[in-house]
Amino acid sequence: MRIDVNEVTKGKNAEVLPPTTVTVQSEHVTFVRADTEQRPTVLGLIVAGRMKPSSGDVTVDGERSPKRLRRTIALIDAPDISDPAPNVPVWRVVSEELMFAGRPAHPIAVRDALDELHLTAERRLDMAQLEPTARVRMLLELASRRPGVEALVLVSPDRHGGDPVEWWRVCRTFAARGYGVLVIAGYSSATAINGLSGPDVSETVAADAVPLFQTGELS
Repeated sequence: MRIDVNEVTKGKNAEVLPPTTVTVQSEHVTFVRADTEQRPTVLGLIVAGRMKPSSGDVTVDGERSPKRLRRTIALIDAPDISDPAPNVPVWRVVSEELMFAGRPAHPIAVRDALDELHLTAERRLDMAQLEPTARVRMLLELASRRPGVEALVLVSPDRHGGDPVEWWRVCRTFAARGYGVLVIAGYSSATAINGLSGPDVSETVAADAVPLFQTGELS
C-alpha cells in the first residue's frame, strides 16, 4: 500500500498546517517533523482520512478514498483524539484495544495480552506512568491487531519523554512486519533520529521551506 499526501494544508492561508507532502508505504517508516501543538494531530487526521484538508489531497494506491484510509490506517496516541486518558490503568487500555480489534477482552485475554507485551508487572500503572518506549510498543502492537489495518500513524510520541531513538527502533520493527508507519514528532526527536547511521536511517529529505522534514527507510 502507498499513501501519497500531496501539498495538503489546513486553515485560512494554511496557518494551521502549511503545505505538506509525504509518502507512507508498506515496509517503510517515515518521520515528519511538526513543531506546533496543533499540527501533528491535524496532519495525522488528514493522513488517516478523518479530516478534509483545506487544499491538496491524499491518495491511497493512486485513488482518493477517505473511506479506505479510515479502514486501513490506525491513528495512534493523537492528543485529545485517540490517546488514552493519563489516569487509566494499563490493563484497562489493553482491554479496550482488544475490544476495538474484535478480540476477546475478558480478564484472561487481557492477562495473556499483557504477558505477550511484557507488561505484566506494569498492568496496574496508570498510562501516565508507563515508560515512553513501552507505551509506543504497546499502542502500536494493539492497533496493529485491528482487522484490516495496514498502516500506523503515531502522533507526538515525544510529548511523553524518553529516548526518540528507542521508540523509532520500535517503529522500525513494525515496518519490518509489513506495515507502513508514519511518525509525526518535533525538532528534538528529528535531530536524534537524523543522527543515526547505518541501517537505522537510509535517507533524509528536506521538505519545502516549512518546519517539517521527512525521513524514510526500507526495512
